[in-house]
Amino acid sequence: MPTVPKLKLYTDSTPNGIKISMALEELGLSYEVEHIDISTNRQKEPWFLDINPNGRIPAIVDTSDDGEQIRIFEGGSILQYLTVRYDPEYKLSFPRASKEYWECNNFLFFQHGGIGPMQGQAAHFSRYAPTKIQYGIDRYTTETKRLYKVLDTQLAKSTSGFLVGDHISIADVANLSWVIFGPYVDVDLAKFPHLQKWEVMMSERPGICRGFHVPYPLRIKDKNQDATAMKDYQNRNTDWIMRQMKADQEAFSKG
Repeated sequence: MPTVPKLKLYTDSTPNGIKISMALEELGLSYEVEHIDISTNRQKEPWFLDINPNGRIPAIVDTSDDGEQIRIFEGGSILQYLTVRYDPEYKLSFPRASKEYWECNNFLFFQHGGIGPMQGQAAHFSRYAPTKIQYGIDRYTTETKRLYKVLDTQLAKSTSGFLVGDHISIADVANLSWVIFGPYVDVDLAKFPHLQKWEVMMSERPGICRGFHVPYPLRIKDKNQDATAMKDYQNRNTDWIMRQMKADQEAFSKG
């Protein structure tokens, strides 16, 4: 393992973005940050597509042991990379092939394939869609709540307070990055008491708290208590999301 990581994180202040900064901070790694303001479409520029051909954040660049540069994109892949390469003490992971290792993977991919897409669609239909389609809002918000219930049930059985094993892991980090945005899609965490307790515990960790505020201060919890700030946040996001959708439609219509 390199003694001095040469990590560069390309990110923005989104659920998927902060999960990586939280992990980096919990691992105590040094890293460089470049803010990719997704509202300006920097993530679609050719130089960034060389790092992530999908044109999304987060992504990291590192230097491998042979001196070659390596790119890692997709949040789950990045979290696995960081623990495999930089977590010999199992601060955020478990010994490979142990029961806890596979259970951690279960809940990592649970977030990646479940909460992320479902909650993201809930936000789109309830906050950003120009036409309010109640079926879409109900469908994705209800599914988000169902997935939160899965986490709540898992935490109810935990003796450590964490999702897996006896300490924090990338499973906790990945899921927390979305759960703190739950109220934004009208999910009341008080209805999931074990999950709510876990969210408070996790959010009080110094490393997690530092990771929240990369690349700039995250105010989602404040916004959840302030209707005016929430509306401003929603309007700013709606503007660039609609612009990007229009640009994509025009690009595809040209063949």
